[in-house]
Amino acid sequence: QVQLVESGGGLVQAGRSLRLSCVASGLTFSNYAMGWFRQAPGKEREFVTAITSGTSSTYYTDSVKGRFTISRDNDKKTVYLEMNSLKPEDTAVYYCAAAATAWRLTDKKYYAYWGQGTQVTVSS
Repeated sequence: QVQLVESGGGLVQAGRSLRLSCVASGLTFSNYAMGWFRQAPGKEREFVTAITSGTSSTYYTDSVKGRFTISRDNDKKTVYLEMNSLKPEDTAVYYCAAAATAWRLTDKKYYAYWGQGTQVTVSS
C-alpha cells in the first residue's frame, strides 16, 4: 500500500530553519506531483507548496514565497521542504501529499495520498 512518511519537524525559534522530508513507498514516485500542506489548530488545512513530476515546476502560497523551497529526489522517492526565516505563524502540522495530476495542485481534494503529518512549532 502507499505510504508517505514525514520527518524533520520540531520546535525552533523564529528566524531559524527546518528541513522536512517525506519518503514515499508503494507508488511510482516519479509519476506523482507532490505537495506540502499545513494545518494550524482550529484552522483548515491549507496549501503551502507543490512540485510537479517531470519538469519539477514549483508553486508556493504567497506567505512562504522567498522563505520555503520544495524539491524532490526521484531516486530516493523523497520530497523535501526547506523552511527558512521561520515565523510563529508557520506553526502547524505539516503534511505531504501525492497527486496523480499536474493540475489544481493548490487544492487538497486533488491529492490521492497523504502522510500522517509532522509538527512544526516556531516560538517567538
